[in-house]
Amino acid sequence: MSPVIFAVAPIFGLILIGFILRRIEFPGPGFWPVSERLTYYVLFPALLISGLAGRSFDESATGLAVALFLAVCLVAVLLMVIRPLLGMDGPAFTSVFQGAIRPNTYVGLSAAAALLGPDWMALSAVAMLTLIPLVNVLCVLVLSRHGKNGGGPGRIALELSRNPLILACVAGFVLNGFSVVLPEVLLELLVILGKAALPLGLLAVGAGLQFKGLNEKMVPVVLASLAHLVVLPLVAYGCARLLGVDGVARDALLIFTAIPVSVSAFILARQMGGDHRVMALIITLQTVLSAVTLPLVLGILGG
Repeated sequence: MSPVIFAVAPIFGLILIGFILRRIEFPGPGFWPVSERLTYYVLFPALLISGLAGRSFDESATGLAVALFLAVCLVAVLLMVIRPLLGMDGPAFTSVFQGAIRPNTYVGLSAAAALLGPDWMALSAVAMLTLIPLVNVLCVLVLSRHGKNGGGPGRIALELSRNPLILACVAGFVLNGFSVVLPEVLLELLVILGKAALPLGLLAVGAGLQFKGLNEKMVPVVLASLAHLVVLPLVAYGCARLLGVDGVARDALLIFTAIPVSVSAFILARQMGGDHRVMALIITLQTVLSAVTLPLVLGILGG
């Protein structure tokens, strides 16, 4: 387990630095929203497109995608079944639901880059192309049913069509499918931009953490954290065993199910009438706990 700990320690180190910098108001309160938008809309897409250019995929990609799909759907169904037993209102449940299945791609890509070797980008792209559409559809459906503001198929289509990570993955796969070779100058430009994505993304994750009100909302926060950090990777591991997914594909499966919930869950909760305050606390606690649970999951179930 030691190699895993040493590999993921810098990831959470950057998150901690981001948290500290935000608390001392450096470089200024206006920096972090701008930095996050730059990372999300420019730097991460550049990283994905440059990383996918010229990559090859094998049959393990299909197993990874199917196992991820099954694991997320099984946990989603479990949450819907036990919802009447939870004793919480609809908006709070939507935050628990998002907190249980929505992945933080910043942390996932960083962990994949540290642990999966030369195939990390291809496997990460497969994982994100599976997870991002699936999770968005499921979360928007649940928020439409149990949130205050609602939504519908149009909202789902909008969320997917404007997601820059989906668009970048699709662009990368299209370039591969048609054997398009990017001009060397353009590829190098994308590579340089992409190098800034992971550190800035992780700093932004840390800057967004907040602990105020955690004691008052402990039940939904802990429930979502257990579902995401423990139940989801265990279910994913079971799906991997069932489907014969092993090696680095299995490790990618574990990484993208054991990482904490994405900050974008807070935005969606606020827009569609979920309990965004509970969502903010879930994001914070999961990010902190995953510093321990992610190495444990990878050390025990992976390798």
